[in-house]
Amino acid sequence: MTLFGTIGFTAPWLLAALAALPLLWLLLRAVPPAPIRRRFPGVALLLGLADAEQVSDRTPWWLMLLRMLAVAAVIVGLAGPVLNPEEDAAEAGRGPLLILSDGSWGAAGDWSAKEDALEAVLAEAGRAGRTVALARLTTPGAPVFQAADAWRGRLADLAPQPWTPDGEDVEAFLAELGDGEFDTLWLSDGLARESRARLLDALEARGRVRVMQSDAAVLALEPPVFEDGAIALTARRSAGGAPREITIAAHGRDPAGAPRVLARATADFAAGGTTAETALSLPAELRARLTWFEIEGVRGAGAVALPDDSLRRREVALIAGREDREGLELLSPLYYLENALEPTAELLDGALTDILPANPDAIVLADVATLAPAAQESLTEWIEGGGLLLRFAGPRLAASDVSREEEATLMPVRLRAGGRTVGGAMSWGEPKALAPFGEESPFHGLDVPDDVTVTAQVMAQPDPGLSERVIAQLTDGTPLVTRKALGQGQVVLFHVTANAEWSSLPLSGLFVQMLERLAVSSAVAQPEPGDLEGTVWQPQQLLDGFGRLADAGTRPGVPGPELVSAPLGPDLRPGLYAGEDRALARNVVQADTELAPAVWPERIAVEGLDRPQETPLGGAFLLAALALLLADVIASLALSGRLRGGPAGAAAAALLAALVLAPAPGAAQEDADADAFALAATKEVALAHVVTGDPEVDRMARAGLRGLSETLFFRTSVEPAEPFSVDLETDELAFFPLLYWPVTPEQPTPSAEAYTKLNEYLRSGGMILFDTRDADVAGFGASSPNGRKLQSLARPLDIPPLEPVPEDHVLTRTFYLLQDFPGRHARRDVWVEAAPADAERIEGMPFRDLNDNVTPVVIGGNDWAAAWAVNEQGDPLYPVGSGYGGERQRELAYRFGVNLVMHVLTGNYKSDQVHVPALLDRLGQ
Repeated sequence: MTLFGTIGFTAPWLLAALAALPLLWLLLRAVPPAPIRRRFPGVALLLGLADAEQVSDRTPWWLMLLRMLAVAAVIVGLAGPVLNPEEDAAEAGRGPLLILSDGSWGAAGDWSAKEDALEAVLAEAGRAGRTVALARLTTPGAPVFQAADAWRGRLADLAPQPWTPDGEDVEAFLAELGDGEFDTLWLSDGLARESRARLLDALEARGRVRVMQSDAAVLALEPPVFEDGAIALTARRSAGGAPREITIAAHGRDPAGAPRVLARATADFAAGGTTAETALSLPAELRARLTWFEIEGVRGAGAVALPDDSLRRREVALIAGREDREGLELLSPLYYLENALEPTAELLDGALTDILPANPDAIVLADVATLAPAAQESLTEWIEGGGLLLRFAGPRLAASDVSREEEATLMPVRLRAGGRTVGGAMSWGEPKALAPFGEESPFHGLDVPDDVTVTAQVMAQPDPGLSERVIAQLTDGTPLVTRKALGQGQVVLFHVTANAEWSSLPLSGLFVQMLERLAVSSAVAQPEPGDLEGTVWQPQQLLDGFGRLADAGTRPGVPGPELVSAPLGPDLRPGLYAGEDRALARNVVQADTELAPAVWPERIAVEGLDRPQETPLGGAFLLAALALLLADVIASLALSGRLRGGPAGAAAAALLAALVLAPAPGAAQEDADADAFALAATKEVALAHVVTGDPEVDRMARAGLRGLSETLFFRTSVEPAEPFSVDLETDELAFFPLLYWPVTPEQPTPSAEAYTKLNEYLRSGGMILFDTRDADVAGFGASSPNGRKLQSLARPLDIPPLEPVPEDHVLTRTFYLLQDFPGRHARRDVWVEAAPADAERIEGMPFRDLNDNVTPVVIGGNDWAAAWAVNEQGDPLYPVGSGYGGERQRELAYRFGVNLVMHVLTGNYKSDQVHVPALLDRLGQ
């Protein structure tokens, strides 16, 4: 590209035609030729007569200038003028270009601006004939140089990941880099790392290096901490600057289970400061509903913090078998329990019958032998519903007959009469120590201090199933802690007292750790790797690079020590991990995470993202040429006297008036159009399709929805209006229950504002039917141009996990009973929201009990709109198959469309049929 200031030309050789404009002047002067002057004596008879209409014998100079300007505009327009072109080719030559991205969460905040800048870089590289390779340090691999146009639409390969590259990633990338020469454009996240220097030296040895990064500081949020009865929140930024106020939103679920912002707090960065702190004081019930925190208005996994059980102070009821004696608090059965649990749990006092309605997380019975029958029945029901009963032995329990002949419901094992003590009938020669915890024990991996000893305990009867219930034992094999499941809950018995009378266990830190492992208390501090030794944690929800939380699916579990100590990467992603009895969050940013701005050597050119947008001007010049030629026509008619009357003059005058006086559409006109659109869309139910920019595809989509609307009108109680064509950038989406989105490789990617509207539309109950129209030739369209475009279009959308339509999905029976979902093509692979993991099949019913949500997206490639499409007379526009089989396929396509619309309008009401047996049984039918 040849540059002239801020304007460049893709075909500058065409500008040489401007040199021919003087010849054009002479040509226009000579054509038509001037009239020959001859004297005619009879002209004397005309002297004194007035000529009302005079015609010039030469073309006026201003008209010739107008024509020359029109020709010049055509020449300049065809030369491909570009305003503010990327100057890469002029500065860095024409060799291969490597676009290298850090690929970390720090680049997510302004990723849209980075994509726009990279689009301009690829466009200029394509014009210069340069080959380009894309590489990302967070997923290192060998760079592959291809034509620049091959990377258009594939910039998602550089999208941020929810971790940062480390030294091993850099070494892996350098090993694959090769020895060829190339220039590098480094897309930096703006964060300092020690591994940059070595990589920069290696890249400079191969060619020129430029850096592109945002001027704004990177914002991050540390994990929330519960301190002094409030949630402490700390935000950080990579570099100091002007004072700034940020808002931190606490997201969770309301009592109805809908996601909402439950609270907000503001934090202030001081001038030059890099830390801002605030606190949220919330009741325990509200804290239990929190799912994640975020800095509002900031994208990126670093701006999101996930809480775990450390914020949720568990409610624990403590009940003792005897009252505390004044002055003997250290002998109280609850003294050590209260001190162990008070920092991390809400302690409840009162009678058992008064506590159970509060539904605590755990109930502790310290040396309680017997319970009243009514209390025992209520307690059993509470445990079976998922409660935890923790019992401690003592003199009362040892002297009672509880669980002697038969195992008591509220005891995990049968007990022997009496107990075992040092110097007693079943004497120990000396106090016994604890044995290491087995692999099946929830305490596995905890270190057993040498000074923890047991001097007395209640003994368990050696039943056949005893070994399966022992989770801690002494060095001689005697059970110390036993456990059994009861319904959805469990009963745990410590065979020693809760005070220090029978053992030194309550005096040790091991006692607190054991309570945490049993989920009686919440761990406040981040656990050490040794504390989690022997545990495996299953990922529940994971963050992506943009800070979006999604279900973990079937990803494998992570060993406990690695969860808290290993660096984040492809195998360990930030998110929420569940253990046996508690949850643990692994966040992108920790309190000790270094967050400093990247500092580049002076020799490296660093570019910002705030650059003039590259704008092609060829169309504007050609439009100007057309306007000048139109003005030439009107001027020529005026000079010839043909505008003074007659139909031609009237038409030309009207055209000129329309061009000059046509008002520009203003804000008022836009508001009127928006109101008219809203009124038309809300009068009746209407379907809509997304405008792709391809006129043929858009006509097909509208005709298809017209055919489906007519089918709904004649076969169901739904009477849709004429379908709408929706522009994602300007039109409101909330009016339409269903959006049909045909995918074409060339359609433009929506803006960030459009994606915001789309995500709100999906969250509010709308449905999008994505149709790649390629028969799903590669399974989800992954390898077809339409499939790749779908992946690019859908990536910023908040889409839940998907699965192929199962045989018992509501779409198979909403209105018609269907097994296949053909359109113009007949592939069955259609993807919908995955069913809940706990969906169960009710006995006697042919399908599972699914939830009441409507799948927000349906994805396939069967070209349904073409099968539905009809003309104004109702005749099909496109062939489907041949003969009877083709018409049968078209009929099934219509039935699928009817099922789809009925599903989005009525929800999963068909799933409620699974409750029919229970309802009939309750009614006594």
